[in-house]
Amino acid sequence: MSKKKKNLVKTENSSEPQMTEEESIVTSEETSDKSLPAKEETKAKKVKAEKEVKSDKNAKKKEKKPKERKLAKKARETVSELKKVTWPTFGEVCKKTGIVLAVVLLFALVLFGLDTLFGYLFGLLR
Repeated sequence: MSKKKKNLVKTENSSEPQMTEEESIVTSEETSDKSLPAKEETKAKKVKAEKEVKSDKNAKKKEKKPKERKLAKKARETVSELKKVTWPTFGEVCKKTGIVLAVVLLFALVLFGLDTLFGYLFGLLR
């Protein structure tokens, strides 16, 4: 038992990927019972496993979708969102447009009045 725990501590402190407790127990049993070639064999297995993980990551990177698919997906999502919008009725649109026009005309009159007033006062100063 103490050899297994020591091996577990050594693997946690090393720079190699951490192994689970079961893997470290299996590794310690394999290395204690077998000779030097068995150690090399387990190292080769680790290297092979790491290469497989890297190749899986590379394969995922290469599987990027073309821009056409992304554009089509975006278009579908946009149409879906537009269906959820509650559109105003024609009467509501007319009322709100009238309010906007009235406010714009009011501010136009106020600005025209102030411009005329300041123009008159400036003329008195000459």
